[in-house]
Amino acid sequence: MTRLRVRRWLVAPLLTLAFALPFIATLVLTAAESAGPKEQKPKPHRIVFQVNSEDPTAMRHAITNSLNARKHYKDRNEPLSIEIVAYGQGIHMFRVDTSPVRDLLQFLRANNPDVAFSVCGNTKTIMERNEGRVVSLLDGTQVVPFGVVRLIELQEAGWSYMRP
Repeated sequence: MTRLRVRRWLVAPLLTLAFALPFIATLVLTAAESAGPKEQKPKPHRIVFQVNSEDPTAMRHAITNSLNARKHYKDRNEPLSIEIVAYGQGIHMFRVDTSPVRDLLQFLRANNPDVAFSVCGNTKTIMERNEGRVVSLLDGTQVVPFGVVRLIELQEAGWSYMRP
């Protein structure tokens, strides 16, 4: 009789284990798969360039820095957003009549249509009042209420700030 009791005592846990083993194996494999390396999406890069000077060199730097960043992140297959914000005397960069970098901006726009151009509406209004005429901007240039506020908002949203 003791021999029969021992067998029952051994058989019940073994049967339980046999039935539970496929379930346990599934849990272990699922945990191993989720703990393994995942293919992560690259973090999007966002850069805002400030231009507040009538200096053509600073304007060219903003454009070439944009092109360099675009090439770098494109080669790495990483997303990039760029915005150039001009205020004060820097809005000459985007004026049809006074831009010393008009050809470069047209090249930038043609090759990178997603680069945003923004000018300070406050500065534009002051220039129009002082000159007594409407200030025309290059195609695709958006007017924001205040250039400095645009810079602040973009930085607060996590954009990297660059001043060429």
